[in-house]
Amino acid sequence: MSNLIPNPDGTYTRLIQLPIVPAQPDPSSSTTRVLSKDISLNPKTETNVRLFLPREVLHLPTPKIPIIFYYHGGAFIFLSATSSIFHEFCSTMALQLQVLIVSLEYRLAPEHRLPAAYDDAVDALHWIKTTKEEWIVKFADLSNCFLMGTSSGGNLAYHAGLRACEVSDHLDPLKIKGLILHHPFFGGSERTGSELVMEDDPILPPRVCDAAWKWVLPVGADRDHEYCNPAVSNEFERCVAIREMGCRVLVAGCFGDPLIDRQMQLGKMLEGKGVRTMTHFGNGFHGLEVSDPSKAPALFNVLKNFIYEL
Repeated sequence: MSNLIPNPDGTYTRLIQLPIVPAQPDPSSSTTRVLSKDISLNPKTETNVRLFLPREVLHLPTPKIPIIFYYHGGAFIFLSATSSIFHEFCSTMALQLQVLIVSLEYRLAPEHRLPAAYDDAVDALHWIKTTKEEWIVKFADLSNCFLMGTSSGGNLAYHAGLRACEVSDHLDPLKIKGLILHHPFFGGSERTGSELVMEDDPILPPRVCDAAWKWVLPVGADRDHEYCNPAVSNEFERCVAIREMGCRVLVAGCFGDPLIDRQMQLGKMLEGKGVRTMTHFGNGFHGLEVSDPSKAPALFNVLKNFIYEL
């Protein structure tokens, strides 16, 4: 992949960069409607989380609000929870949905191939149930938690959700009510119809996905590995745990995304396993609502209905 340059120490220089936005944690000095702060998660893995809290929650008489764990996109290789597009997306989402967002800074490939990011996501679930962090203690409703991710983050939300549902007894008092797979990043060795038709897509051409998976999957694995292609793996049988937990799933995507066939197939397979599944597909391209904020309100309305079951 031409956007990665190897360094002598085993790390990589990434040529795809976006502006970084600092957190805004101080309610007395900031004029923003959403406060944010960075908290260390695990010093050994050098992971952390960025919290997003609507300012008005500070003044509510009963301020416990739902939690969304959010996982950013970037093909598991690029970008950050602090990248401008994800910071702004999470800020707006926290305000519009009246939720506390825990945006995970997970380890990236190729320095840390999968399942490192999945491990980090589960690590954060265990962290939140015991942390004394003020915003979590005061404002987070641990009984009303959702896992959400965009693109590779959607893949992460799915796999972290599988793991979490299987060990739910160890996560008490945290209760995961749903998974939100936003433009989830999956693949496979054989092309789908949408991938063939959109072979030269300007946003996410299939050849770029192929190249990314080579850096992301365990060494020696192909694109039909369970992390990449749940449709052909035994791992899909594990989604029964999602059903048994009473956990619901939302799959959202755009018809102009080469991955749309895989996303629609995943929704149908989840339904076939008896999982309460909602889908939301519309016009647009991969990552639409993150890269074009004007398109986000329609998505947030869908998420509000999904989270609060209006």
